[in-house]
Amino acid sequence: MMLEEFISKEIDYLDRSIVATPSTRERLDNFARGNKGCMDALLTQMAVQYGYLLALESVKEIINKK
Repeated sequence: MMLEEFISKEIDYLDRSIVATPSTRERLDNFARGNKGCMDALLTQMAVQYGYLLALESVKEIINKK
């Protein structure tokens, strides 16, 4: 139960972050195409957060299968 609470809190943190966490790879790709090399630091942070979100959701899925 502690792990599930941790995952939920981390996902909530990503939802409230100053930098938007893309909900899909398509949204991240669209932002990357649209910024045309501007705001690369922002793009990097978005990509990091998206990767973290994917990892958390994968762990959550594994936990729920048991």
